[in-house]
Amino acid sequence: MKTAAIILAAGSSIRMGETNKLTTEFRGKPMVRFAVEAAVASGVTETVVVVGHEADSVRVSLEGLNVIFVENADYASGLSSSLKTGIETLNESIDRALVLLGDMPLITTEMIDRMLTAGDAAEGKIVLATSNGQRGNPVLWPRECFGHILMLSGDAGARELFARYFDRLAEVELGEAAQTDVDTPEELSELRDR
Repeated sequence: MKTAAIILAAGSSIRMGETNKLTTEFRGKPMVRFAVEAAVASGVTETVVVVGHEADSVRVSLEGLNVIFVENADYASGLSSSLKTGIETLNESIDRALVLLGDMPLITTEMIDRMLTAGDAAEGKIVLATSNGQRGNPVLWPRECFGHILMLSGDAGARELFARYFDRLAEVELGEAAQTDVDTPEELSELRDR
């Protein structure tokens, strides 16, 4: 199956203060590179990076990686606008989309490939990453869900669709990586200390 990875990297990082969390250094490189490098090295067909806030800086942070950049001019309206921008970019040959957040530096290539394998086994299902049973990210969406994703609005992403597709959910345990995103300087400091 052809899979596109969509990395959401357009947000304003408001809770980080003056700093764009995606371009902030973490373990020697910009934070956004972790999720993107993991996706590029995985079994996905293509990797789409949705940019918006400080788009040029995010592009520079990802120099040398084989990705497709798409700009979300409406990024300030919330996460769902970036998700829709990514989905709209995909051509008809793509069977499913693995949606990742750009601020999840613990996600690895092996984890992404585990998600894809679970999607192969549970064909047509939405595959959710979990951490000790708690739902997190990334999420693998089959093409049949794309139409409903394109009708979303606000900052909640596509979580509201889980209720609609309650009978089509599969879970993959990824440990703390599925719940570790960075929104504040304190969270970044804590992650660096671990």
